[in-house]
Amino acid sequence: MIVASPEGAEDLYAHAPIIGNVACFGATSGEAYFNGRAGERFAVRNSGANVVVEGIGNNGCEYMTGGTAVILGQTGRNFAAGMSGGVAYVYDWANDFKQHCNPELVDLYHLNEAGDDSQLKQLIEKHYYFTSSSLAKEILDNWETEQQKFIKVYPRDFHRMRDLIAKFATDGGTEEQVIEKAFYAATNQD
Repeated sequence: MIVASPEGAEDLYAHAPIIGNVACFGATSGEAYFNGRAGERFAVRNSGANVVVEGIGNNGCEYMTGGTAVILGQTGRNFAAGMSGGVAYVYDWANDFKQHCNPELVDLYHLNEAGDDSQLKQLIEKHYYFTSSSLAKEILDNWETEQQKFIKVYPRDFHRMRDLIAKFATDGGTEEQVIEKAFYAATNQD
């Protein structure tokens, strides 16, 4: 899905929602690119879609279980409440995201501090390709400095399971066996 601001109205949608509340609620797959801000409860219960937006209201990525959300702007309060899976990237140019995030189930990282984050740049490139976003272009044109302003929001248990799966994958076996070993290790530690 692509929603781009009309020519000449990009500044308007940088400060007001171009899409309403609960956009991408319960998304299970696919991609979405929004050249502007979203309302409240963006990507709640996302379980598999990759989405890019240029700012959101309150309660973003709540109860998210999969997929990737890229927020190229400010978020409202209570971001990531109940988030148990997937990954979110927030462009924290104002350096105030931490106060808007609910830290109960997630940890915050710099890029490439916890796993491979190459998908972030790829999603921003797609966002620019599909929407001609001036914000995406500015970030990409200055990637070496701007990438330092991103925060990776990574659910603690999801991160742990991914690390365990990677560890047990080196032992061989089917994907199902590897996941079973990882789950057992995660749930049976003292």
